[in-house]
This record gives sequence, structure tokens and C-alpha cells, in this order.
Amino acid sequence: MTDFLNAIVALSNFVLIPGLAYGAQLALGALGVTLIYGILRFSNFAHGDTMAFGATMTILITWGFQAAGITAGPLPTALLALPFGILATIGLALLTDKTVYRFYRTQKAAPVIFVIVSMGVMFIMNGIVRFIIGPDEQRFSDGERFIVSARDFKEWSGLREGLAIKTTQGITVVVAVICVTALFYFLNKTRTGKSMRAYSDNEDLALLSGINPERVVMVTWIIVASLACIAGVLYGLDKSFKPFVYFQLLLPIFASAVVGGLGNPLGAIFGGFLIAYSEIFITYAWKKVLVYLMPEALEPSGLVQLLSTDYKFAVSFAILVVVLLFKPTGLFKGQSV
Repeated sequence: MTDFLNAIVALSNFVLIPGLAYGAQLALGALGVTLIYGILRFSNFAHGDTMAFGATMTILITWGFQAAGITAGPLPTALLALPFGILATIGLALLTDKTVYRFYRTQKAAPVIFVIVSMGVMFIMNGIVRFIIGPDEQRFSDGERFIVSARDFKEWSGLREGLAIKTTQGITVVVAVICVTALFYFLNKTRTGKSMRAYSDNEDLALLSGINPERVVMVTWIIVASLACIAGVLYGLDKSFKPFVYFQLLLPIFASAVVGGLGNPLGAIFGGFLIAYSEIFITYAWKKVLVYLMPEALEPSGLVQLLSTDYKFAVSFAILVVVLLFKPTGLFKGQSV
């Protein structure tokens, strides 16, 4: 029984809890992608670098707070800086829409044109972020590191394995739940949210009903920029911040949105957790868990790892390809890609 509990704790430390936090981060990112696709009808390839920009602004303000001696106590100071980062990201998103996307929208350009334009915006944003904060890894997390530390858990339980829950993991889950709840309430209960859904379902009918399309576009960008900044900051707090990583993160985010069904917010959340746990399950070295569960004579000598962690994004790509081949509308029947 003790070995079984040790196996559960080890599994929780390296698979279940990290997967929950990572899945929440991907879900928030995928929600932004699916909202843009569902309402503005194009795939926004600049979303990953929008997350990077939001995280960059938040980091700079966090450093300013830390230099001034302003902290959030046991919580990361970045939580105090997050509202300012969100405002900066919203400003960037609205400016980009006004100077770039609006022109093509008035010309009623084909979706593929928007995709190409968004790729150009992506490279420009990537350059801006690197120019502002540099290409190197940045750490900005402070406050208490753990909600539950491995040492305290070992002393309390008497087990060989110690359960560790990082503060950033707990914050990620709590913030994600709040954001998702607020978003679904907004879309389903408010007049503006219903207007956005109507515009997404049938643009012509929405216009005949008196819905202002420019207002719908503006509110969409505000929501998407807020989600992007929050997701970027949470990912940076949980792991670390490096601009190029957010460029790579675009693949699992898009995979999450496509797997769940592009244009379907509920599908984006499901897809985020599916991609996160798939990456972790396939790249995790299962030796430690199996040693506790198997008889000594059958204990594995190798790592029992299907793929190296260097290939975790390949897992996302493989799932994305399979879904596009066999169910292009996604598991929750979003719009066809």
C-alpha cells in the first residue's frame, strides 16, 4: 500500500499537477485563438507573440515594483503588475487592428490573406519583444515558492515521495477558472456577448439586427488581448520567460483549438488539457512510478520514456495532423478548418 501511495505522489508531482497547470495555460491561449477564428474568421498566427508581449510588459512593471519595494507578500509581484500588462496588450491589439487588419476587413479579403498578414504581424511582434527585453531567459517570480513543499509533506505523511505544489501552479488554476467563468458569463448573459455570438453565427443577419460590427471587433480584441497577456504571464511564472518559447508555444495552442473545434470555446478548453496531458504522458520517464508498482524482479532498467522532452511539440503536431485528417471540425464540432 505504501508503494502504491508513493507511486501516486510521484505521478502527481511530475504528471497530474504539471499537466493541470500547463493545460490551463494552453486553454487560455486556445480560447483567444478560437474567439478570433469564430468571430473575426481568421487564424491569428500572431497570438503566441501577443502573449510574449503581454508577459514582457508585465515583467518590466514587475521589476519596477520590486525595485520600489512593492510586493504582494507570499504571492508573485507579477499579479500586481498584470493589470498594467493587460492594458498594454489591449493597446497593442487595438493598434494592430486599426493599422493592419481593418484595411483588409473593409476590403473583405479572403481568410488566407488574413493568415498571411497575421504571420507578418507575428514576426514584427517577435522582433519588438526581443528588442525590448532581449532574447535571453528571464525569471520574475518571487514570493513563496510552494503551497505544499515536498519536505513538509514527507514529514506529515511518512512517505518516501514528497508532494510538491508550486504557488504558480495553484495561481494558474485559480486564475484560469476565474477567467473561463467570467468569459462564459459574458458571452451567454450580457448583451454585448450575445451580440458577439450573433455576429459569429451570421454576420449579415447580425448587421440587419442593428449590431455594430466595429464594436464587436473592438470587444473581441480586448478579450483576446487580455486572455493572451494572462496566459503569457502564467506560463512565464510557472516555467520561465523566453521570447522564442512563445513562438514555439503557438503550435500546441493551435493544436488545442483545432482538436477541440475552432470557434468552440468549450472545445478550446478541452483541447488545451488533452494536448497538455498528451505531451507530458508521452515524454515523461515512467521508471520512478513503475519501480513502486512492479515486483523487484520486473523493475525496468531504462527510463521507460516514449519520447524525449525535446520532442514534446512533435506530440502536438502529430495530434493536430490526425485530427485534421479524420475530424477537421474538431471533437466538439467547431467550424471546419
